[in-house]
Amino acid sequence: MSKVAVIGSNSFSGADFVDLLLEDHENDVIGISRSAEKSALFLPYKRHQNPKYKFHHLNLNEDSKQIIEVLDSFRPDYIVNFAAQSEVAPSWENPEHWFQTNVVALSKLANHLRTVDYLKRYVHISSPEVYGTCTGTVTESAPFNPSTPYAASKAAADMFLQTLFKNFQFPVVFIRATNVYGAHQQLWKIIPRAVINMKSGRKIHLHGGGKAVKSYIHIRDVSEGEKLAMLQGKPGSIYHFSPDKGESVRDVVKLIAGLVECDFDKAVLNVEERLGQDAAYVIDSTLARQELLWKPKRAFKDGLLEVVNWINKNWNEIAQEPLEYVHKA
Repeated sequence: MSKVAVIGSNSFSGADFVDLLLEDHENDVIGISRSAEKSALFLPYKRHQNPKYKFHHLNLNEDSKQIIEVLDSFRPDYIVNFAAQSEVAPSWENPEHWFQTNVVALSKLANHLRTVDYLKRYVHISSPEVYGTCTGTVTESAPFNPSTPYAASKAAADMFLQTLFKNFQFPVVFIRATNVYGAHQQLWKIIPRAVINMKSGRKIHLHGGGKAVKSYIHIRDVSEGEKLAMLQGKPGSIYHFSPDKGESVRDVVKLIAGLVECDFDKAVLNVEERLGQDAAYVIDSTLARQELLWKPKRAFKDGLLEVVNWINKNWNEIAQEPLEYVHKA
């Protein structure tokens, strides 16, 4: 049995990873998150009611001492860190908040963890946005070229963790996955938001006409890859998780319109592109496929239908939820 600590356990990606860990009943898991636990609508792991899972409501910025105490007491074999300020557009308004969480608080925690004797692997959830606009085949050796404060903060965190690996053999493994989606995602993200707006008769704003190319991948495909990297990844390595091809945002929304039988042209409104929006996020995941024997299993259309069904099934609750991101420092 492995002991796993998941930081940022109430994020979309963190919650799905906890759910995956609890499925096999072979892991003793703790979750740490600055947000209180929500309902099972957003936290799929709550379906397990597993006594081997314990949640700690702690903030990486304000409660670093308590987090370190919890980790040192639990002595996890593995730590998987999803905690981050992750929204892109709002990072222009208060960039210092993004650097405080993603770099300063992270560096304090990691600098302590490099001294402990219990940690087999520290899995750090990074982002392909550190590469900026992706052109050609973007492998793990591509240089950093961030276009937003969010991306710059993630690149800075990665660079600091790389120094810990180089100088102290800190067992860090980096994950850079493309755009995740699936049931239980934050409602302001483009895929659930498009479904909700179409059901409600509200316009969907396509920034830059929706020309930006994203590589959408089902959250469970990424969680399975993260688990493989946690157990088998080589310290210091970077692993990409991505589908075989990218899709423009416009084409994705058009596909959703077909699934919910909505007139695409009447449902969308073209608006100005976001500041610093990269033209494409398409990265190469050959290393993960060869070294970890990982590959995405879920077809994109099937995954979109899963989101549509989740929203339809939970419409009464979802209709009461806010659709706008609310920033918390």
